[in-house]
Amino acid sequence: MMEKIAELRKKYNLKMRVERYTVYQEDSNDFETVIRKRTATRKFKEEKIDREKLNKILEAGRIAPTAKNLQPQKIYVASSKEALEKIDKVSPCRYNAPTVLIVCSDKEIAWEKEGESTYEMDATIVATHMMLEATNIGVDNIWIKMFDKNKLKEEFKLGENIEPICLIPLGYKAEDYQGNPLHNVRKDLEETVTFI
Repeated sequence: MMEKIAELRKKYNLKMRVERYTVYQEDSNDFETVIRKRTATRKFKEEKIDREKLNKILEAGRIAPTAKNLQPQKIYVASSKEALEKIDKVSPCRYNAPTVLIVCSDKEIAWEKEGESTYEMDATIVATHMMLEATNIGVDNIWIKMFDKNKLKEEFKLGENIEPICLIPLGYKAEDYQGNPLHNVRKDLEETVTFI
């Protein structure tokens, strides 16, 4: 694995340090373990998520902070055969997931000041909460921005004010999925943080 990472660092001229694999308990759900364990899954089993787990993920999004607590998020749960076929029409990145969350924001509800709206930021925070809760309860996931927004709005008959922000495929990773070798490659804090 380390050789593969070194090869990728050279290929893409990455000046980042590789985090040594942090030892964590697989069954632990403390916050640091969850944020280090969450990773993008690009190959899912067909196994469906039970409703109780799905509700926990959705609840994590419901309680996420939004500007002025206006809660403009609108989440569509695509899990029927018909809905998943529509997802496949608008994105090549479902990766066989049995459930996809379509994370949207209502631009008419989101807080706006001086022509700047928080609709995208609010939905992004909601999406992050849901991905972390999914990881916390053992559901694999990935954030997808690669989709045809206009086609998605058309396929799902979304209103003019509803803006799709991202897709979150959910499920359980396939046994043969090896993960992203760059997952543990991180810049040093000195490169991303400035104390002023």
